[in-house]
Amino acid sequence: MTRVLIVDDQDDMRAGIRGMLLLDPSLVVVADLSDGLQVVPFLREHPVDLVLMDIRMPGIDGVEATRRIRSEYPAEQVRVIVLTTFDQDEIVLAALRAGANGFLSKTVSPGELVAGIAEVVTGGGALSAAATAALIGHMTDRPAAVADQELLHRFRALTPREREVVVLIASGLANDEIAAQMFVSPFTVKTHAVRAMTKVGARDRAQLVSFTFLAGLYP
Repeated sequence: MTRVLIVDDQDDMRAGIRGMLLLDPSLVVVADLSDGLQVVPFLREHPVDLVLMDIRMPGIDGVEATRRIRSEYPAEQVRVIVLTTFDQDEIVLAALRAGANGFLSKTVSPGELVAGIAEVVTGGGALSAAATAALIGHMTDRPAAVADQELLHRFRALTPREREVVVLIASGLANDEIAAQMFVSPFTVKTHAVRAMTKVGARDRAQLVSFTFLAGLYP
């Protein structure tokens, strides 16, 4: 069972998310909160595997709430998926730096939400197409003046297929699209991606995209 905490200031949104998660018997909604300030005190009393975090809330926003979670809980203990209708690159990057494991739009279908949770819980990273585009747009507009040599050294440990998958991920393609382009299964793509993340030290797909650009490996 995956224990989930929903954090959103809108009552109807929390109810809608709860309803979607109830469709999967492997997910248990521990609670839903309307205020980011309540999150860390709640986690101290109630074990949770994953937090679905709204980005815009009164009090403190989802970025600051994520940062406070990370100050007490590592990503391996409590994972965070940011849910947002705002896909500006600065928001995506701020949440990434704060320690978010994934980003999904509030307009995702129940199946996409459940799949994103499963991806993050198993060590991957859920990254919506819009969030990927925002992240890529930021990195392209502000490329590193000099490639990070330490990251570049890590990328040299990748096999040719792993490197190909990483570059395609950084191009904004989903696993299914990469699989079709490489004539392999989506599972094979995911396996290559997970191995690449391990080798370069990226905690999730979003950070893998960021590392790719910082290493100077532009698609």
